[in-house]
Amino acid sequence: MPFLTVPNWQNSWTPLLVLGYLFYLLLGAMVFQLLEKQAETHSRDQFQLEKLKFLQNYTCLDRQALEQFVQVRGTGSHDFGSRNSTNPSNWDFSNSFFFAGTVVTTIGYGNRSPSTVAGQVFCVFYALFGVPLNLAFLNQLGKGLNAHLMMLERWVQKPVQTLAVGVFLTTGTLLFLVFPPLVFSYVEGWSYGEGFYFTFITLSTIGFGDYVVGTNPNKHYIPLYRSLTAIWIVFGLAWLALVFNVGADLMEKFLQLKWHNSNKKCCHQESPVEKVRYRNPSSFPSRKQTKPQRNTNSNVHLLNGIHPIKIYLISSEISSFYIK
Repeated sequence: MPFLTVPNWQNSWTPLLVLGYLFYLLLGAMVFQLLEKQAETHSRDQFQLEKLKFLQNYTCLDRQALEQFVQVRGTGSHDFGSRNSTNPSNWDFSNSFFFAGTVVTTIGYGNRSPSTVAGQVFCVFYALFGVPLNLAFLNQLGKGLNAHLMMLERWVQKPVQTLAVGVFLTTGTLLFLVFPPLVFSYVEGWSYGEGFYFTFITLSTIGFGDYVVGTNPNKHYIPLYRSLTAIWIVFGLAWLALVFNVGADLMEKFLQLKWHNSNKKCCHQESPVEKVRYRNPSSFPSRKQTKPQRNTNSNVHLLNGIHPIKIYLISSEISSFYIK
């Protein structure tokens, strides 16, 4: 059908962009894992040696009590998870993939960062090329979805069109803003309000870092948990981009309609001259009645048949029309 056709360059460009974006995230995950995991293992070993030395110097301390103290003291520390040997690695493939996603989307929670010089240098160049790629990906994905909405607007009747847009917004709200907090509250042990707070702060790319998924040392997460969260973030950002595009289009149409109505109202306001100009011609005296006649009672020459409306005339064009 003709209205279902999409330009060829969009058909070829969008899949390549999606594949390139996914490949870029996978590449970043592998490189970050390669550069940081060994350094994390070394940091954990050093931390355990420091604890053993501390216990040897202070033999009166209980090892279990010290472990509990370190656990409580390091709960608010960002690098505690990387030093505690009992916690899963912060730089396995799943966590590295999640970190790569937070870099290119500019969320930047701040709870995890490269510790090696090589990792920091790579992160700079990875963000330098990844952020524009992310913007292009979200823009193209938003344009693709917006094109389908415009197609729907063109070929579907107004009530069905409004219903379809409402269904789209409702479905997106449920998938990206309502249901995810339920999952996060169940997995992380948060309240629904905390889960919704994390969802909004994440999708708006504010990323305070006070709530981050997969960082509780007392919980066991499935390997794909953070990777799936990264994918949810990417599509959530694309959905928000589309919502912003639709909102911008609606605002533009509203302003154009308001300007058109204001201009139309202004143009239809008749001036006093236009009121006289567009009066019914039958209400004006004919030229036969405009021949001057002498008044026998005085020496003043008057124009016969002139209506008192002449006093009301402003335009010289109309005045000359009657004086002729």
